[in-house]
Amino acid sequence: MDVVATSVVAVLGTLLGAGLTHLLQHRTALRAEQFTRDERLRQERVDAYCSFGGTLANYRRGQMDYWFARHDDSRVREQVELHELRREAQRLRAVAMEAMFRAELLTDAPDLADLGRDALQAVDGIPRAETRDDLHGVRNTSRTLIYDYIAAARPHIPGLAEERQLAP
Repeated sequence: MDVVATSVVAVLGTLLGAGLTHLLQHRTALRAEQFTRDERLRQERVDAYCSFGGTLANYRRGQMDYWFARHDDSRVREQVELHELRREAQRLRAVAMEAMFRAELLTDAPDLADLGRDALQAVDGIPRAETRDDLHGVRNTSRTLIYDYIAAARPHIPGLAEERQLAP
């Protein structure tokens, strides 16, 4: 009878050990999967927010190139050159919009998306400036809104705020 009881205890112990091992491995796998998913989202957000900020800066430069070409009285610009600069600004706007859409898809913060749209609209307004003083105001506004967007994006990147606090 002792042999049977010992065998039953051994079998139950083995089954219990196997069950606990399976449960712990399953939980570990789920945690690892969640960590991988979170890290991937984090990296995609960093890429998307940086890309949008960069494309806004490029679009801003393109708009200013076009503005200066239109308002430069020191030399006569050919219509072809103005047309090419305008087309380049339009291309840069399309790239900026694509980056904005990607950033909006990756964020769950409507206020961040609104900031991005405000920055894009500010850059859109550069060609409408009539004088250099007007341009100066629009340039400063667009630059500030781009910087504000990047600053507002920082808290939406998991772990970034904590990493900055740990840095010496």
